[in-house]
Amino acid sequence: METLWFIIVAVMLTAYVVLDGFDLGAGVIYPFIARTSDDRRRVLRAIGPVWDGNEVWLLAAGGTLYFAFPQLYASGFSGFYLPLMMVLWLLMLRGIGIEFRTHMEHPVWQGFFDAVFSLSSVLLTIFFGAALGNVVRGVPLRQDGYFFEPLWTNFKLGTHPGILDWYTVMAGLVALVTLTAHGALYVAIKTEGELSARARSVAVVAWPVQFFLTCVSLVATYFACHRMFYNYGRHPVGLVVPVLVFGSLAVMVLATPKGKEKLAFIASSLYIAGMLVGAVFGLYPLVLPASTDPAYSLTIYNSAAGHHGLVVGFAWWILGAALTLAYFIFIYRIFRGKVKLEGEGY
Repeated sequence: METLWFIIVAVMLTAYVVLDGFDLGAGVIYPFIARTSDDRRRVLRAIGPVWDGNEVWLLAAGGTLYFAFPQLYASGFSGFYLPLMMVLWLLMLRGIGIEFRTHMEHPVWQGFFDAVFSLSSVLLTIFFGAALGNVVRGVPLRQDGYFFEPLWTNFKLGTHPGILDWYTVMAGLVALVTLTAHGALYVAIKTEGELSARARSVAVVAWPVQFFLTCVSLVATYFACHRMFYNYGRHPVGLVVPVLVFGSLAVMVLATPKGKEKLAFIASSLYIAGMLVGAVFGLYPLVLPASTDPAYSLTIYNSAAGHHGLVVGFAWWILGAALTLAYFIFIYRIFRGKVKLEGEGY
């Protein structure tokens, strides 16, 4: 059951990054492609019906983590207290920026909340990438299973690193570029005319940077966290991951300039899933590696809840997952197609 719940949490986090990733990316490119008030309304209408629902996956993943791996939840949320509070504030500011703009008629206030929305989106993408970098790199766990990390120290790897170092900053940049391209493709799908063309051009420009950073991140991970590659040597099935990652990048570069945004968006989603699955595959059975002593690392076995609870919880999780999927299918079907400016709202 521990492995099953490990997979469930990974799937829920992947769903969050794929779904909320495109509206975060839309926020990153928002001030650059939306040159008029109507353009800005179109971008906001593209994500308006779904952005808050997409964030439910993050909350659900946190709740699932609390239920299935309570020791990991306790250790991670106490050790990452400062960045988690920063993420919480950024999520709130992002929602404020989206919603308050629609109630303001003065261009100064509209511009202010546009800046709040865009800046919080940029910082969230970087923070989420840095968070994954911390998990991959390892944290200074003590023997009692807890740790504390300052925001930064000397930006070097070691037994007691900060939350930000050269590796986690690089992971944040990978996330920023990846979600920027992801959001640009979604906006290109949902809009028409010059706005769609500008969004597509952002995705075209982002691709070589994304490809370069992907290669750099793989090399950096090999030298900084070589244990991540042990499972790939033991289980050749893991070689499917790099095929998926670079195959999806190839589809993106072929489809985007030809105006096949839907195909490119699917490929971008598969790229994100491939990168996250690759990290999960490399970590297993670890859930939080220790940079101090490998013996202090949290695994799916020493951080999981009791077997009976995991079994009962799985039955209820299936029901909740079915309802959630039905809701998302309904919402995305109702709001399919290009956005229009008629009616009230964004």
